[in-house]
Amino acid sequence: QVQLVESGGGLVQPGGSLTLACTTSGFTLDYWAIGWFRQAPGKEREAVSCIAQSDGITFSTDSMKGRYTMSKDNGKNTTYLQLNNLKLEDTAVYYCAAGRTACRYRLAAAREYAYWGQGTQVTVSS
Repeated sequence: QVQLVESGGGLVQPGGSLTLACTTSGFTLDYWAIGWFRQAPGKEREAVSCIAQSDGITFSTDSMKGRYTMSKDNGKNTTYLQLNNLKLEDTAVYYCAAGRTACRYRLAAAREYAYWGQGTQVTVSS
């Protein structure tokens, strides 16, 4: 059974950092790309970043450039998203997703992912 479980969300002050984790099971992470999405109240879900299947190349939305680091640890079946210099507008539920062919040349859209986690809340507030 395929599962993705996000963790690491919480309350952080503006300018702070958080590291989100996406732990997967039921498939071999080596052969899958992982994406992170977020959805704020009253807004549509948006792609945040993704990491390619095998070569570790990452892509992000423009608002995250220079503020994120994404990595995969295939041995631990876990993908990480480090968020730095967080802003109030980063407040959202963050979801990870897995797709075989996603994130090859660009930030992938939601339709390119087959499996999704339940989400973790990130709140940026002073």
